[in-house]
Amino acid sequence: MLSNPTTRITFNLERRRAVTSGILETAGMTFLLLIAVRAFDAGPVAKALIAAGNSLGLLVSPAVVSTVASAGWRPGRAAAGLALTAFAVLTLMSVLDNILFFAVGSALAMTCVSSAVPLMTQVYQENYPPLFRGRLFSRAVMIRIAAAAVFSELAGRVMTGNIDKYPYLLIVFALASAYAAYCYFYLPSRPLSVSRGTHPFRALRYVKTDRLFRRTLIAWMIMGFANLMMFPLMVEYLANPVYEMNLSVAMIAWIVGVIPNAARFCMSPVWGRLFDHMNFFVLRISLNISFGIGVLMFFTSRNVASLIIAAVIFGCARAGGDVAWSLWVTKFAPARRVADYMSVHTFFTGVRGVIAPMVSFQLVAFLSMQTMGLINFSMICVSSVLLVPLIKFGRPRKHATALVEEISE
Repeated sequence: MLSNPTTRITFNLERRRAVTSGILETAGMTFLLLIAVRAFDAGPVAKALIAAGNSLGLLVSPAVVSTVASAGWRPGRAAAGLALTAFAVLTLMSVLDNILFFAVGSALAMTCVSSAVPLMTQVYQENYPPLFRGRLFSRAVMIRIAAAAVFSELAGRVMTGNIDKYPYLLIVFALASAYAAYCYFYLPSRPLSVSRGTHPFRALRYVKTDRLFRRTLIAWMIMGFANLMMFPLMVEYLANPVYEMNLSVAMIAWIVGVIPNAARFCMSPVWGRLFDHMNFFVLRISLNISFGIGVLMFFTSRNVASLIIAAVIFGCARAGGDVAWSLWVTKFAPARRVADYMSVHTFFTGVRGVIAPMVSFQLVAFLSMQTMGLINFSMICVSSVLLVPLIKFGRPRKHATALVEEISE
């Protein structure tokens, strides 16, 4: 698998960066929102902005890919610049004690982190052999998961009873961004192909020209919107005194961070191998069902044991989601257009990710968490039904070649 020097260098750097990715993942998934609730008693708008940070980055990713391609920059170098921007923002957040700046800064830092995703997908397409792409990616993901689990545990312990010490946590996040920039900078990568047109969101035309891509995106939009409504509510459900869960910061970190990541760690290599050899749409439907069961159980639970079981199911589903979400376009897109296709996928992820937290924090004001869980489960079922007719197009392809022809430039 690692006989090619480019593959070996990429894999080694990605394993190092995975540690920082795990730490930063806990920021976006748990700690920034937890700080907002416990340290600032933030309102729904601020919480929604923080929760939407990663999605904002995905929303602007087509423009990022377009800019990088037009400028002739290498994807790795461009990603390094984004990581350094996140470092600067997080460092300022650690010294400015203001809820407005904290919310805006959190959103901006996570935007920088997530907007690099399509750039990295192109790197994986070029540097990882198709037969082993899922497995190589999942091995780095395992390190990221382990780092996220360990850091969630340690940070949860430190922050319990010491939430006012959150600036030190922000400094750790800033340093993680700085080291990520170092790893990005030395990744072997080639400048992106410049596509026709000058509009920064020109890659969106593939939604019109590629019917299979469009149908997959529609189904993914429904499922993704449901999940992204619920993810930020997990912390809200466990941390807000209104719901009377009465859990410590350490216990919340365990349920939201440590336990799901332990399950992700165990299942990641399994899903990586399945991605390389399994019908993609069967894989996606299986993941949908797992997500639905996990989220439904989580929000209908009132005791720690049930929450832990739900967290395990959720973590197993996320392990497959990591691989499927990050690499699926390599099975469908022309090789030179992987970054463009991925930027379209991340754009729509960003659209739902920005809107969904705002919708969820407004709905939860007059709907119970249990009702929200049922809504989520129903939307995931609809998404899965829409994917069933596409199974015939997702037969296993060992070489992960494109299922569509590239349109003329």
